[in-house]
Amino acid sequence: MKKVIEQIEKNHEQMFHYLRNIVEQESFSADKERLDSLALWLSDTFKELIGGKTEIIEVEKYGNHVRCEWGEGDGQILILSHFDTVWPIGTLKKMPFRVEGDRVSGPGVFDMKGGLIQGVFALKAIRDAGIALSKKVVVLFDSDEEIGNPSSRFYIEQEAKKSDRVFVLEPGMTIEGGLKTARKGVGIYRMEVTGIPSHSGVDPEKGVSAIDELAHQIIWLHGQTDFKTGTTINVGKISGGSATNVIAEKAVAEIDVRGKTTEELERVHNMLMELEPINERTKLIMSGDINRMPLERTEHVQEMFQTAKRIAKEHLGVELVEKETGGGSDGNLTAPFAPTLDGLGAVGDGAHANHEHLLLSRINERCALLAGLIMNYAGVQKEEGVEAEQSRRS
Repeated sequence: MKKVIEQIEKNHEQMFHYLRNIVEQESFSADKERLDSLALWLSDTFKELIGGKTEIIEVEKYGNHVRCEWGEGDGQILILSHFDTVWPIGTLKKMPFRVEGDRVSGPGVFDMKGGLIQGVFALKAIRDAGIALSKKVVVLFDSDEEIGNPSSRFYIEQEAKKSDRVFVLEPGMTIEGGLKTARKGVGIYRMEVTGIPSHSGVDPEKGVSAIDELAHQIIWLHGQTDFKTGTTINVGKISGGSATNVIAEKAVAEIDVRGKTTEELERVHNMLMELEPINERTKLIMSGDINRMPLERTEHVQEMFQTAKRIAKEHLGVELVEKETGGGSDGNLTAPFAPTLDGLGAVGDGAHANHEHLLLSRINERCALLAGLIMNYAGVQKEEGVEAEQSRRS
């Protein structure tokens, strides 16, 4: 670890340069052209700084993804980082890359381009220290996490099935930089109600309002939220009706479900699929499914956190904490297939908010933490020394 930390400190200015570069390449989830351009940059950057093999995974509708591989051996460690952001193109003009004291701000700097760059430089530090690992490291940069992984899910899950451990470079939790050892799973549903239309002034008694039925369903659904167990049901969007003087024939609700365990998500799913109309004169159609399973705090995940905590305390003088969150990430997709530790990215605040920023003083520390975890779980085969390694590569 001492050699790796020395390399990280040596490369700090270069790491900052690449951080600025990637933040100033805007990469809104819906802009395929810019995402594809950044994918090429990531591929070139990985080859330039680390070596190994890179592959552009071409996608027709969404941004391309990048798969990078470094090292060799039996088994693999998977590192995940998305490079799309929620910020529309042009945000950089009003929210430029800026350094104010210890705060570095800009669109996507915290979620999650800071973590991405830290991950690249963690591998570079291992390489520059002349350390050969016993397992290969696969890094997957995906372009559509912010919109639910419509095209990257398959590739993420395939890599997870082949991996011994997964590290996700999403931001740490709160200003403490807590690692995420649990994430709720997510379900996405749609409720369609059909009533009987009629004139609200002439024949109101002949109509049955779909909006009225939907309203009663929403009240019941929200009543199923249980903060003690962590299960939440939220109707976040509704639509319906055709005119103010018409008893509504149609009404629709879009529903978000969160749960801490697979068992609980499946329970809620079955409950939703079995819903019946409150007013028997209406018709109700439910559609949707579990979008991503939870990242549960299993024994393997707890062991990974304890390892991270030991590395942080012994080598970095940092007392690491763990957190759980209701938000989803790439880690939810890998958790069913391989032990996953999330939140290893930047320390800061303001994901998806105007005050988005990371703390410059924590970059080296987080980079070193990831490097330590990689070496621990990939295994150190040999240490050649910096000069020997550079000579070998040349």
